[in-house]
Amino acid sequence: MPDWLRVLLSCSQRMRKSVLTLLGSKEAKLGFGRGAGGDIVRKIDLAAEDALIETLKAHDVSCTLISEETGMRQIGSDPSSWYVTADPLDGTTNALRGLPFIAVSLAGSKQPYLKDVEVALVSDLLHDATYTARRNGKAFRNEEEIEPSRTSSLEEAVVGVDFNTFKAGELVSKLIGVLERTRHLRHFGANALELCYVADGTTDAFIDIRGKLRVTDIAAAYLILREAGGTMVTPEGNELNVPLEASQRVSFIAAANPVIYRKIKQLLVLPSAT
Repeated sequence: MPDWLRVLLSCSQRMRKSVLTLLGSKEAKLGFGRGAGGDIVRKIDLAAEDALIETLKAHDVSCTLISEETGMRQIGSDPSSWYVTADPLDGTTNALRGLPFIAVSLAGSKQPYLKDVEVALVSDLLHDATYTARRNGKAFRNEEEIEPSRTSSLEEAVVGVDFNTFKAGELVSKLIGVLERTRHLRHFGANALELCYVADGTTDAFIDIRGKLRVTDIAAAYLILREAGGTMVTPEGNELNVPLEASQRVSFIAAANPVIYRKIKQLLVLPSAT
C-alpha cells in the first residue's frame, strides 16, 4: 500500500504551483458552471484539482477522488480501495481578491466516512506551513508536533465564527451569548486552515453552525485537530460523523480544550429536541 501521506504531500506541492501561477490574474476568475459542492467553479479551482488528479495518476495509485469541484471520480484499477477527499482550493474568494489566506485540504481513508479518515494534510499555500496527521499518530506543523491552547477564559480566547450567510439575523440569535462573552472574534475565510489554527494553539475555537459548510472543506482538518488533542463535534455535542460526499453539509464546534468547548456549548441557543 502506498504511503498516502507522502502521496498527498506530493499532490499539495504541485497544486500550490498551479494555484500561485494564476493567483491575482483575471484568468483565475473565469467561471465554469457550478461544481459538485454547489459553488461556481473558477479556473483557479480547476487548476488545483487538475494538478491533484495528474499527481495521483503519476504516482500510479488507485482511489476514488471526492472533490468539491467535480464530485466523485475513480482513478486507477482498484478505486474502491482508498478514498481521497479534497478541497483543492480552500478560500477561493480570498484567492480571487488577493487576500493571503488560502490552502489545499486533502484527506485519505479506506471508507467514505469522516470517522474513517486515516491521513490528512492542510497546506497553507502562502505561508510555508503544512499541517499533517495520521490516525493515532499525533498532528504536526512542518513536522513539528502541535497541540491546542489551554486558554480557559472566553473573554481572553480568540474565537473564529463563520458568518458567511444571508440569514445573518437567525445566526446571530443562536450565537448571541457567545458574541457577548467573547472579545476577540475572527474569520479569515479558509475554514480548513482556521481549524488548523485551533489545532496549533494560534486560536482557541472555531464555530460554524450555518449548516452550509461542505464536509470536503473539513475532512482533513478534522483529523488534524483531533490528533492534536482538540475537540470537534456537532453543536449538540455528538460525534461528527457523516458520509464523505461533495454535497454533504456539516455544522460544528471546534475547541482547543474541553473547558472552552463547554462554555461555548452552554451559550449557544439551539432548537429544542422534539
